[in-house]
Amino acid sequence: MNQVKIISKILFYITRFLAVVYLGITAYAVFCLVTGWGLAFSSNSKYFHVLYPFTDSHFLNGDYNLPYILIDFTMPLGLYGYFFLLASNIFKVFFQPRLFSQYGIKQLRLFYVSNLVIPAVAVLLASIFTEVEDMAVILIILHFILGVFAYFFAAIFKQGVQLQNEQDLFI
Repeated sequence: MNQVKIISKILFYITRFLAVVYLGITAYAVFCLVTGWGLAFSSNSKYFHVLYPFTDSHFLNGDYNLPYILIDFTMPLGLYGYFFLLASNIFKVFFQPRLFSQYGIKQLRLFYVSNLVIPAVAVLLASIFTEVEDMAVILIILHFILGVFAYFFAAIFKQGVQLQNEQDLFI
């Protein structure tokens, strides 16, 4: 079990770092788009370029129209930041002193509901404004499978909590 705790702690820090990076990039991009600071345009303002802070080097590029900015640019960055945050919380469960807990069940439930619902809703919303690529459908399927596995883990954790509680009553 010690090996599981070590691996889960490493994965926790990696996914938490990725969450901070994705959410930080999202916040920075939104800040630049709202204030105009660190933003450049090309082709008669058809394209925007979010610049690296305090430089003239392009960091993020996109079409300068509101549906693209909201649906195809900001939403995926923010949602993957949220995904990595939820994943880090799942890994955090595995190095807690007590593996089967209500906290673990709560984190798994949040993870599986998010993976089952959010990708489909996001692509459905995106399809209203822009053309959805085939890769988006593949991502929905992958997140759905991940959500189903997390659902099974939540059921196992729920059973584990019940068994732990019964064991505590006998002691």
